[in-house]
Amino acid sequence: MKLITEINEQVNIITEANEAGGKNFFIEGIFMQAEQENRNKRMYPLEVLQKETERYVTEYVMKNRAYGELGHPDGPTVNLDRVSHKIVSLKESGTNFIGKAKILSTPMGKIAQSLIGEGVKLGVSSRGIGSLKATREGVNIVGDDFMLSTAADIVADPSAPDAFVEGIMEGKDWVWDGGILREKYAEKTYKQINTLVDQKQLDEQKLSIFNDFLTNL
Repeated sequence: MKLITEINEQVNIITEANEAGGKNFFIEGIFMQAEQENRNKRMYPLEVLQKETERYVTEYVMKNRAYGELGHPDGPTVNLDRVSHKIVSLKESGTNFIGKAKILSTPMGKIAQSLIGEGVKLGVSSRGIGSLKATREGVNIVGDDFMLSTAADIVADPSAPDAFVEGIMEGKDWVWDGGILREKYAEKTYKQINTLVDQKQLDEQKLSIFNDFLTNL
């Protein structure tokens, strides 16, 4: 059984007004795809995703406990202290599985909302465990023992670390709001950025700085 993740950027951000006069943010689009080789040279048989989606919807979505995290967790467990959103629907549409997730007002959810506000393009990444069987063509077929940890973690394109680093350097409120970024850590990160003497070094380190920030929340 291996940890299997797949990124899909075919999603849209939806804003809906809530009863309190504020806004709710949702991510909606293709969360998973069957019967086609993906960028990781893996293929999910349709019946595998059908069976697992039915279980996941029944046991998690319908019971309001289908959570996902912000970033790329390195294990199959969904850590509640790092949850950023809740999956509210997941439906089959041909060989695609269309999902909708509500971004929550958790510390990680607030970061996701802030990245959206900064114009960062977000995607989703399914995460699960299962066996793989390689074909002669080098494609790994996901086995029928596949189990979803979450239908969608929120992931970002390369502009997310850019927006985060620029937010620190410019003293953006969303970086500091609610103690999300602890002052001591922010000071350390600011100094770390300032020691990078040229743009090439900064570009190379942005992703590392961003991932380090998420890890230390």
